[in-house]
Amino acid sequence: MNTVRLGKTELVVNKNGFGCLPIQRITKAEAVYLLQKAFDHGINYYDTARAYSDSEEKLGEAFRYVREKIVISTKTAAKTAEAFWKDLDESLRKLKTDYIDIYQFHTPDFCPRPGDESGLYDAMLEAKAQGKIRHIGITNHKITVANEAVASGLYETMQFPFSYLASKKELKLVADCKEADMGFIAMKGLSGGLISNSACAYAFMNQPQFAHVAPIWGMQREQELDEFLAHGECPPVLDEELQAIIEHDVKQLSGNFCRGCGYCMPCPAGIEINNCSRMSLMLRRAPQAGWLSKEWQEKMAKIENCLHCNACMKKCPYELNTPELLAKNYEDYKTFL
Repeated sequence: MNTVRLGKTELVVNKNGFGCLPIQRITKAEAVYLLQKAFDHGINYYDTARAYSDSEEKLGEAFRYVREKIVISTKTAAKTAEAFWKDLDESLRKLKTDYIDIYQFHTPDFCPRPGDESGLYDAMLEAKAQGKIRHIGITNHKITVANEAVASGLYETMQFPFSYLASKKELKLVADCKEADMGFIAMKGLSGGLISNSACAYAFMNQPQFAHVAPIWGMQREQELDEFLAHGECPPVLDEELQAIIEHDVKQLSGNFCRGCGYCMPCPAGIEINNCSRMSLMLRRAPQAGWLSKEWQEKMAKIENCLHCNACMKKCPYELNTPELLAKNYEDYKTFL
């Protein structure tokens, strides 16, 4: 299997990283089985977060006896130093470990720095001095914050959405991380479910110019794991057939589309924005039946109650006109009924 060196951390991980957000949706027994199967087949990197409900707990249960053989990254969304320490101690307890390989700030709306009034980066340095964390990372969805973090030289890893739908700005960020010897961890390699061909996704990531990119694939089903294990054993080649699929997807999905990140939530009108605002794409790129159920018809109808408060627009890291997207998706949705 191909491996990736995570920049100046000198950590070497499998090109197939395991994104542990989805395992919060399955039972502990199912999660432990899936995680241990991944480990038995060579996957040594697992990414989670304090915000992912019981994901850390399931990870800790699966790997309590093989801790030194895996790399764990987790995240804190703390706004204060006090909350930082509370999150860190809770993560260590649930993960059943006394250290975290990469501790990341979870999508902050600014770039924490030493001596700033938040005290967050200073807390990171103290945690590292105490041996509770080994490397300092940051995750984000805003390209401006990500660029600032790279330029600062303060972070050893960057976790950012990256797939074959990436914009020129996102491709430059990946190149800048390589230049800075900063580990690049690619989340949303399937663009929140909009990319359905895992072979294309893997082949894109496996190109020489992305040798420093470590994708984390969100998995909750054994079939999903088996797909990526197969790609790791026999990497798909980006041939004309796969390139044609990518070009088609890029053409269809280019521009202002919702990635489903959920940072616009919650909605004061009860609209499930992160799915409703990309419904047109899901109807055309996934089995329709589930999206046309009575439950989803009721969810989509809530768009009629939009308050036009624009709170979602202010929170969107991609600066989308969310109310407009919702309206367009709802009108399109009704044509399927």
